[in-house]
Amino acid sequence: MTAIDMSVRPTPGAPRAYTFPAFESVTLPNGLRIVIAPQRKLPLVTVLALVDAGSVADPVGQEGVAQLTASLVTEGTGDLTGAALAELVELMGSSLDSGADWDSSVVKLTTLSSRLPEAISVLARVLTDPSLPEDEFQRLRTERLADLLQQRSEPRSLADEAFAQVIYAPGARYAKPDGGTEQSVRALTLDQLRAFHADRYSPVVTTVVVVGDVSVDGGIALVTKVLGDWTGTRPSDSSAPDTTLLTARGVRIVRKIDAPQSELRVGHVGPRRLTPDYFPLVLCNAILGGLFSSRLNLNLREEHAYTYGAHSGFDWRRWAGPFSMDAAVQSDVSAKAVREILNEFEKIRAEPVTASELSLAQSYLDGVFPIRFESTRAIASALASQSIFGLPADYYDTYRASIRAVTAEQILKASQVHLHPDRLQVVAVGDADSISSDLSALGHGLVTVVDPIDALGQ
Repeated sequence: MTAIDMSVRPTPGAPRAYTFPAFESVTLPNGLRIVIAPQRKLPLVTVLALVDAGSVADPVGQEGVAQLTASLVTEGTGDLTGAALAELVELMGSSLDSGADWDSSVVKLTTLSSRLPEAISVLARVLTDPSLPEDEFQRLRTERLADLLQQRSEPRSLADEAFAQVIYAPGARYAKPDGGTEQSVRALTLDQLRAFHADRYSPVVTTVVVVGDVSVDGGIALVTKVLGDWTGTRPSDSSAPDTTLLTARGVRIVRKIDAPQSELRVGHVGPRRLTPDYFPLVLCNAILGGLFSSRLNLNLREEHAYTYGAHSGFDWRRWAGPFSMDAAVQSDVSAKAVREILNEFEKIRAEPVTASELSLAQSYLDGVFPIRFESTRAIASALASQSIFGLPADYYDTYRASIRAVTAEQILKASQVHLHPDRLQVVAVGDADSISSDLSALGHGLVTVVDPIDALGQ
């Protein structure tokens, strides 16, 4: 038997080839788009109905209507109460849920393939004929108001909302929570939700994704049977959200009296998802703060012991979402931590990343990519994202090659184009009395102090 030298670390092998599941799409005469991806490994099917009715479509003064409407559609149909609908879904061994984000509303169903005809009929009724009952509307609105009240005591949520307020123009939709503010949610009426559903939920702006133990022809036939007669016109166009970049740097402190820690956000408005620099920016972010071995984490956690973890990220949306660098630190090192964040931000723009940094980030993103799509639900969500953002049909097949093709020079150029030191906004949720003077000494612009109620966009 040959002895194994345990002192020599094994080298990684070449990445295994991976092909994203094949899918086909068709558009029905009523405008409904269907995407089918057969996956016959398990007798499961996920059906996802994606509607162009996200929070950016909220009318002015009705912020939160998209999310409440999406939640309410699964609380009963024309012939089923909410309790009866839940019981029916449970008896079929299925799961049904719904929600909305900035760009879309979605109804999701996962079921055994043997129950797919019945289950997809239920999804169709939820989508096209929800009862939108008054009592459930009152309950969901009350729950949302309770969530907003709780956020006033939760530093992480406060930091996120305060950050959105300072990087977007006052009154911009993105400056307010996607689920609405206390003022807007409290003022919502059931008639407004019904009007939103009538206007925005239409086959012309709906994509139904079917993934799992089903054939292409069989999936198309089932969807056509339950939704082929659905009628509706194209909704009124929602105006693009104001994503004006603020040009004056500044510091906002959200007052949390006697807080032992500061929750930090540093950043500005980022690019749209469809920026040509997407892949260089993905690698740039991975190296800056997207991985455990990132510069921010190594600096703030490993070198200075300021935090248990620091990270950065782009919130990719159809329109320009936020870019932020985040950490929670002890109050007495708040300013020092911000200074290190600013230093790392400058360095990523000043010179190319090292070959080892780039190789590590590429290997990680390349390596984890296939395991992101191990369930029908994950594949359906990926196809939904492809539809939302208008990504090419071969996007997932070419993703790994696109990651591997990025160079250090491309990362440097993208960082210089999209990362703006002169626009960086700093938000700190913490004890203003103990951190304001040190943050002022950074010389990063005007320092303002607000109470939590103001940070939630009330």
